[in-house]
Amino acid sequence: MDRDSSGAAERTEPASPLGKNIHEDTRAADSHASRAGTCRNTDVARARWTLLRQVLRQKQVESPEVKQVSVRRFATFDLFSRKRLVARDHSDTSDDQWVEYRSVYFPEYSALLRDNLGPLRVNEVLNSFDNTGNVCVWPSEEVMAHYCLQKRDMFKGAVCELGGGMTCLGGLMVAICADVTEVLLSDGNEKSIQNVRGLVEKNRQAGKFGSTYVSSRVVRWDCEMDISALEGHFDFIMCADCLFLDQYRASLVDAIRRLLQPSGMALVFAPQRGETLRLFCQLAQQAGFCISQHQQYDAQVWDVHLKMLREGKEVYDENIHYPHLITLTKEPQPVSPTQ
Repeated sequence: MDRDSSGAAERTEPASPLGKNIHEDTRAADSHASRAGTCRNTDVARARWTLLRQVLRQKQVESPEVKQVSVRRFATFDLFSRKRLVARDHSDTSDDQWVEYRSVYFPEYSALLRDNLGPLRVNEVLNSFDNTGNVCVWPSEEVMAHYCLQKRDMFKGAVCELGGGMTCLGGLMVAICADVTEVLLSDGNEKSIQNVRGLVEKNRQAGKFGSTYVSSRVVRWDCEMDISALEGHFDFIMCADCLFLDQYRASLVDAIRRLLQPSGMALVFAPQRGETLRLFCQLAQQAGFCISQHQQYDAQVWDVHLKMLREGKEVYDENIHYPHLITLTKEPQPVSPTQ
């Protein structure tokens, strides 16, 4: 079935294989009020922007040059093209700006994202923790989405992206390109999931998901209510650049362990960021996972990496920009995901 047709009429949404436990995160059970006292109010997205604020406040943020510059010195591996879409419905007065993210190496696949196509302004970071979706598809998420297209035939069954932020681009690409029954897009930030819900609806109306059921919901790794509702359900779990916060690393390992089926696989894309990658692998090994770490897992990504090492020393730091691929399984796998 053609999963990338555009302009298709809106179709009836298929029933969720998880039923009431995983229905689009639009029910009151996922509201902030119902979670009070059960889950902590902090999450990865909030902490990420807190860290950025702390760094930026040490700079001279009042200068025009600083206010205009992107805080992400290295922003992309150039694996996707971005094309701004002109709204066909002139009666739509919303501020939403949509772009088409199309794979450079697999151009038959694209996703519609909400994006403002501009630089990340310092004041946006200083004033809010939940603006990631305004601009950012972070490099690790971009690489993961590209890898999923490259390895689309390996996916099956039910797939979940954890900590996908405002775009969940990797999970979206799996939903678009792979022959899977369902994809759950998740993040610990409710504002992020509000945005992802709009992306899901926009791409569904464009006919990009075929028969795959795609949903979104808040999933906090340290929240028993969130994890128990999905326990043992997924054949594949993926996440990108989610390892750098000490207080969440063990919770992420435990969430992956509980959410995966016995024969399932987790794909974790993350830069080294000092000791954070090593510490995650250590925790995963202690939890009983079979671990495989890959640095050279995709020819296109590796070529960009080598080029940046040669030419981009002022903007590119492999310690914080180049994502390694970590695969986690509960059982030894006969075939490497890099083959």
